[in-house]
Amino acid sequence: MPIATPDVYNEMLDRAKEGKFAYPAINVTSTQTLHAALRGFAEAESDGIVQISTGGAEFLGGQYSKDMVSGAVALAEFAHIVAKKYPVNVALHTDHCPKDKLDGYVRPLIAVSRERVQRGENPLFQSHMWDGSAETLKDNLEIGQELLAEAAAAKIILEVEITPTGGEEDGVTHEINDELYTTVEDAVRTAEALGLGEKGRYLLAASFGNVHGVYKPGNVVLRPELLKDLQTGVAEKFQKPAGSRPFDFVFHGGSGSTEEEIATALQNGVVKMNLDTDTQYAFTRPVAAHMFANYDGVLKVDGEVGNKKVYDPRSWGKAAEKGMAERVQTACANLRSTGTRLK
Repeated sequence: MPIATPDVYNEMLDRAKEGKFAYPAINVTSTQTLHAALRGFAEAESDGIVQISTGGAEFLGGQYSKDMVSGAVALAEFAHIVAKKYPVNVALHTDHCPKDKLDGYVRPLIAVSRERVQRGENPLFQSHMWDGSAETLKDNLEIGQELLAEAAAAKIILEVEITPTGGEEDGVTHEINDELYTTVEDAVRTAEALGLGEKGRYLLAASFGNVHGVYKPGNVVLRPELLKDLQTGVAEKFQKPAGSRPFDFVFHGGSGSTEEEIATALQNGVVKMNLDTDTQYAFTRPVAAHMFANYDGVLKVDGEVGNKKVYDPRSWGKAAEKGMAERVQTACANLRSTGTRLK
C-alpha cells in the first residue's frame, strides 16, 4: 500500500484509540532499517509509523554535508516508492526536534509538504514532532501554536512534548527526577493553547516517568495511570462527557517497560509508542554474531584474502533486517496492533 494519506492516518489513530491499541513508531536511519520496519509491520499485519530523528536525518544526509533536510526528504521519497510493495499502511514522522533545530529541520520539511499540498498532492510526512520540553511551558506552547497552524495547513499532524522525558535523545538531555511527571495543570494549559482538535490535530507526549535509553524493568518508576488523571482533568475542565479521553498520547522512552505498564498506558489513550533502543540492538546483534563467527573471512588475517561471501554487506545485512523485523513484530504484539491493519 502507499504511504498513508492524511485521511488514512487520522483513521489509523482513531481506530487505535477506540480499540485501545497503539502503533509502534520505529526510528530508522537507512533504507535497510526502513525495510526492516516495513517488513516487521507487514509480517505482523499491522499498520505502523516510521520516524526519523534529527540525528538520523543528519546521518541520512551523508557524512560529507550532514544535511538533515535532504536526508529526511530522500528517505521519505524512497519510502513513498518501496512502501507500495508492503500490504500495510505506514505514516512517516519526524522525531524529537528542539527549538535550536526547528529552522533547520521541521519548518523546512513542513514547507516541502505545503508545496506538495498546494499542487494537489499529499504531504511528504504525515506528522512532525516539536520537542519544547527544554523550554518553559509558556514558550513551548507559544511555539506549538505557531507550528500547529502551519502543520494543519499542510494536512500534517503535530506531536508536542510538553514536559521532559529523562535520559538522552539526539543531544537533548534531561535529568531523571520528579519533574518527569506531567500535571493536570500542564495538560489544561496545553488544551487551552492548542485546543482539542479544532485548531488542528496533535499528539501529546506527556511525561509519566519516561526515560530514553537502556534500562531494566523496575529501574525507572513509570506511572502510566497518571495519563487517566490528565484525561479526566481536561475532560472535566472543558465539559466533555464522562469517561472521554481528549488526548491522543505518545509513549516515549518505552525500552524495558513491563507488559502491565504498557497495558495501562493503552487503556488511558496512548496511540503511539516510540521504539529505537531495542530495534537498534535487534539490528546490530545479528551483525555482531556474523562478524565473530566469520572473523577470518571478514578480515584479511595474516595477509590472506578473506572471504568475499561473508564480508559482502548483503550477507550480514539480511540477518540484520530479519532481526529488527522480528523485534518490530514483538512490539506490535505488545501494543496489540497485530492483525489490525486497515484493508
